[in-house]
Amino acid sequence: MHVADSHDLIRVRGARVNNLKDVSVELPKRRLTVFTGVSGSGKSSLVFGTIAAESQRMINETYSSFVQGFMPTLARPEVDVLDGLTTAIIVDQERMGTDPRSTVGTATDANAMLRILFSRLGKPHIGSAQAFSFNVASISGAGAVTLEKGGVTTKERRSFSILGGMCPRCEGRGSVNDIDLTALYDDTKSLSEGALTIPGYSMDGWYGRIFGGSGFFDMDKPIKKFTKRELNDLLHKEPTKIKVDGINLTYEGVIPKIQKSMLSKDVDALQPHIRAFVERAFTFTTCPDCGGTRLSEQARSSKIGKVNIADACAMQINDLAEWVKGLDEPSVAPLLEALRETLDSFVEIGLGYLSLDRPSGTLSGGEAQRTKMIRHLGSALTDVTYVFDEPTIGLHPHDIARMNDLLLRLRDKGNTVLVVEHKPEAIAIADHVVDLGPLAGTGGGEVVFEGTVEGLRGSGTLTGRHLDDRAALKPTVREPAGHLEVRGARTNNLRDVDVDIPLGVLVVVTGVAGSGKSSLIRGSVSGRDGVVSVDQGAIRGSRRSNPATYTGLLEPIRKAFAKANGVKPALFSANSEGACPTCNGNGVIYTDLAMMAGVATVCEQCEGKRFQAAVLEYHLGGRDISEVLAMSVAEAFEFFGAGEARIPAAHAILSRLADVGLGYLRLGQPLTTLSGGERQRLKLATHMGSDGGVYILDEPTTGLHLADVEHLLALLDRLVDAGKSVIVIEHHQAVMAHADWIIDLGPGAGHDGGKIVFEGTPADLVADGGTLTGEHLAAYVGTPARAKRTKRA
Repeated sequence: MHVADSHDLIRVRGARVNNLKDVSVELPKRRLTVFTGVSGSGKSSLVFGTIAAESQRMINETYSSFVQGFMPTLARPEVDVLDGLTTAIIVDQERMGTDPRSTVGTATDANAMLRILFSRLGKPHIGSAQAFSFNVASISGAGAVTLEKGGVTTKERRSFSILGGMCPRCEGRGSVNDIDLTALYDDTKSLSEGALTIPGYSMDGWYGRIFGGSGFFDMDKPIKKFTKRELNDLLHKEPTKIKVDGINLTYEGVIPKIQKSMLSKDVDALQPHIRAFVERAFTFTTCPDCGGTRLSEQARSSKIGKVNIADACAMQINDLAEWVKGLDEPSVAPLLEALRETLDSFVEIGLGYLSLDRPSGTLSGGEAQRTKMIRHLGSALTDVTYVFDEPTIGLHPHDIARMNDLLLRLRDKGNTVLVVEHKPEAIAIADHVVDLGPLAGTGGGEVVFEGTVEGLRGSGTLTGRHLDDRAALKPTVREPAGHLEVRGARTNNLRDVDVDIPLGVLVVVTGVAGSGKSSLIRGSVSGRDGVVSVDQGAIRGSRRSNPATYTGLLEPIRKAFAKANGVKPALFSANSEGACPTCNGNGVIYTDLAMMAGVATVCEQCEGKRFQAAVLEYHLGGRDISEVLAMSVAEAFEFFGAGEARIPAAHAILSRLADVGLGYLRLGQPLTTLSGGERQRLKLATHMGSDGGVYILDEPTTGLHLADVEHLLALLDRLVDAGKSVIVIEHHQAVMAHADWIIDLGPGAGHDGGKIVFEGTPADLVADGGTLTGEHLAAYVGTPARAKRTKRA
């Protein structure tokens, strides 16, 4: 063997990222390795936080320091040895950009190719590719410029013009908004009395100083007595330089400021209280000028045949792929070939039901990950390490086999494929398995098995024991206590759907990806009174956020500490008066080193506890506030359940956290260190305290280990037995089998779906066997479906 061929392993020695305990593994190159283990066991820490992070850091170091200054800075992971690394391409579940102008087409470069195509073939010819871009505004200007030539200064008149495709009315967003002024302020009050009802606009801070120092209006006069000019200055004034107490500041009217800070972002990406305000104060309607296409009239006037670029982007991608195949123009042959390959990749990966004008922020985690895969499917690169984070998320069992084929194709081209996964169908194709555990959090972080899938089955680990688990159909199902009527649902691809959703039972809504499940439930059920919706949206929080702050647990704890010691509650917040002055309550001091990775050192004054020394003198039940935040949920549940530290409100929140299987989390653990499954269960625990009678859960098995699915089913049963109605959008066969009632949508995706193809009990679905879901559920529970599938209307 040539020495160059001997580097066939990725060697990891002494990995200590997050909860990893000196983990050492050897991973074969050019093979498919699956990482398994309960949520929080350390899979992502090993794969993403160690192997992929170090590979990316080393690649970044090959660029000049000037270029590195524009790139994200990455610290070297805590690991003794990392050997045999190759270039890592990460395809994770992070939601794609939530900017209103970001679409499936712009995120995958399909739009860029379409714009070039229309600029070359469109009739009439209107300009370059940017004339078809809704992100480029049309601008023009003229004036004198001063030039120095041969020591002589001359003035010349110059003009310029840029033709863009942006609709001038909606600025490329596709929608316009109307403002309800009564939601912005109470006109019976003055500004000093807190007339503004906009989140964050308090007169106690900088806003009060800017408004009061501007001199544009009287702070003590009720707004209803403002003159037209004063009201216009308050609401609409353009940015104006002012000086307040000797400091140069900029004053801007309330409405343009809100539009920049809140409306320039996707509404669904805003914090809950800001989103509630925006939905209350602003009414969004389709732009009347462009009809929601985002494009100017001129961009829409240029056509290839009878199709303009707005029509092309609105087509379902598998239809668009057929249209592009019908174009035969030698002058743009390379462009047409690249566009065909991109669109065919969408269809191949199971996303043919999307359209290019679909906002990228509306994609689910699984759809976003598969969209990111598209650019890699036709890549000529080999000997690359591809890293996937649960690529089967959001996939119907019918589609998982197709995803497996794609992963195997990447491997067979000579690439190393690393996959974090829970689904047994995806684990089964692995060449090599690394199982982490034995438990989650501090109870995990160790490699409990390395080897083949067959070896895992016989290993006795938690994953090995549950790998062949199959949930059985329930012998009896609950009787509904009523029905929730949906009539004429037409959201997205739904076709006038009428359905009665049973109440007081566990209802599972299923169907292939893109069949209309989310459209039915979110579009027709979510907004109703008494309905609590727990979606897959990411939890947003800084490194200061933790489970105690996110769930509201810290509030009753701070009040109890304050009452027991006769001081203010603000002392027991690391974000307020109690914060250590040296590190500002962070517990660590961050040093920015420009293009090099920043350094975080534990604060010497508070020793990482985040609080002033004086605050730690106050105790409740013999513990100070830093000791309480260091507790696990299980320890805190015991601590706040009895004795001097008994706090019923805190105990109730901790009980819900324990119910969703998060008993091992530390109360003060930063949210940024939680895995995807942990974040969703944290969100579920928070919503379980709501007063609603109907709960909607969107794929709650996301990120859950096979063993944890049993706990989830028990939790769903407890919710139903407590009198709640639970509606679950789900692909996992164990949840389907456990349902009292199933609503199956299909038969296909996009315009091939949007119909109810089955309603009934799981047993009836298995016996029927006339749908894709019925076939796969029958195979899962070991009951042969009808040999011949029947077509349903």
